[in-house]
Amino acid sequence: MAYLTDLKRARGMGSAKTGTEHFWRMTVSSVALLLLIPLFVFTVGPMIGAPHEDVITRFSRPFPAIVAGLTIVVGLLHFRGGVQTLIEDYVHGTARKVSIIAMICVSYAAIGAGLFALVRLAL
Repeated sequence: MAYLTDLKRARGMGSAKTGTEHFWRMTVSSVALLLLIPLFVFTVGPMIGAPHEDVITRFSRPFPAIVAGLTIVVGLLHFRGGVQTLIEDYVHGTARKVSIIAMICVSYAAIGAGLFALVRLAL
């Protein structure tokens, strides 16, 4: 019976070399979202149910448009990092690679669509 320590089991497997970078990216985006989500709720929330002209008027001002744009970008990049971690943990083989590529494409497509809609409202 072999009794191996955690260090002995891990030796020779190498490192992924991206764990710290991913951790800090997720931490920074979490803190940014802590600030952006309340701002987003208080700037966009009153527009729910408002006429289309009022929404266009609101988003033609810089502050609500910038808050909405930053929330879209930071939120979906945070989503991409979280979904990538989830897929890496629970999906194996070729499906892992395909799923990660698909979710990255979906998140960037959602960022593009959200920013396009915001620009259409703002301009």
